[in-house]
Amino acid sequence: MNALGITEKPGTPSCALSTSGDATGYPAGDSAGAVAGSVAAAGGRPAAVRVNVEQASYAYAGRRHSAPQFTLEATTFQARERELVAILGPNASGKSTLLNLASGSIAPLSGRVELDGFETSRLDARTRAQRIAMVQQESALVFPTRAGDYVLQGRHPHGRSLWFEKDEDYEIAANALAQVGAEHLRDRWMHEISGGEKQRVVLARALAQQPLVLLLDEPTLHLDIGAQVELLERLRRLAAENRYTVIVVTHELSLAAEFADRIVLLHHGKCLRVGTPVEVYERELLEQVFETPLEIEIGPEGRPRVQIQGRRVLPRS
Repeated sequence: MNALGITEKPGTPSCALSTSGDATGYPAGDSAGAVAGSVAAAGGRPAAVRVNVEQASYAYAGRRHSAPQFTLEATTFQARERELVAILGPNASGKSTLLNLASGSIAPLSGRVELDGFETSRLDARTRAQRIAMVQQESALVFPTRAGDYVLQGRHPHGRSLWFEKDEDYEIAANALAQVGAEHLRDRWMHEISGGEKQRVVLARALAQQPLVLLLDEPTLHLDIGAQVELLERLRRLAAENRYTVIVVTHELSLAAEFADRIVLLHHGKCLRVGTPVEVYERELLEQVFETPLEIEIGPEGRPRVQIQGRRVLPRS
C-alpha cells in the first residue's frame, strides 16, 4: 500500500527500487519500447546512467532550528543519456526541489545525487555549469539585451576570469540558436519577442553551455499548446542527437505521457512511483494525486492518453 492508501500491484515499480533492475539496468517491468530505444541509441549497449538520485531527501525551514515547512522524502531514480525524464506532480509536491537536488545547487540531507558517479553538489560551480544547464520557470532580464548576446552568456562557464569571446564562442552560440530554430531572432531585443520565441532563446543559451544534462523547470508554462508540443518534440530530438540527458518538471499529464521515457511521480513531498508512462499512469493513483476524475487509455503507439471526466464525482479519501 502506498502513501495514498492504494494497494500496489505485484511488480509495480517503486521509487525505492528504481536503481536496481535487470541486465539492461532498467527496473523489472519496464516497457520493452523504452529499453529497446535506449539500447538501440547506444549502439546495442544499455545507455549510460548519467544522473543517479539515491534515497535523496531535503527539507526547508522558515527559520534556523525551526521545524521544516516542507520535506521531500527519500527519493530514488536514474536518468540516462538520450532520455527525457519527467518529474510529474501537482503544485507543492516537491518537483522543483528534486530538480535543484539534481542540479547540485543544494545538497541532500540524506542519500546521494551523482553526475557520472561524482557527487553533484561537491563539484565546483564552474564545473557544474559546464556539465549541467538549468532553465528556470522565469528567466528575468536584468538589462535589455539582444537574443544573440543573451545566448552568448552560455559560454561564460568555459571562459577564464578575464574572458573575452572567441570566434569559437560565437560559432557555438549561433549553432545553439540554429538548433532551436531561432537564428532569425539573433538581433531582436529579448523584451520584444513572444513568450514562445523567448523560451527558444533561453533553451539556446542552455545549449551554448554544451552540457551533458539539461534541467528544465516547467518549460511549457505560459506557452500555448502548439508551442508546448514543439518544445517537447525539440527536447526529444536534442536528447537523441546530442546524447543529452533531459529532466523536465511538469504538471501536464498529457504532455508527460506523450514525450517522457520515464516519469517520477511526486505528491506532497513523497515519491509515489517511478517508471515508464504506462507503469505510472494508473487511473486511481493519478485521480488521487491530481484530485480530478480521469479516464486513461493506451493509444496505438503504446502510450497513455488522459482525458478529464468532469461529471464523475471522486470518492472522499
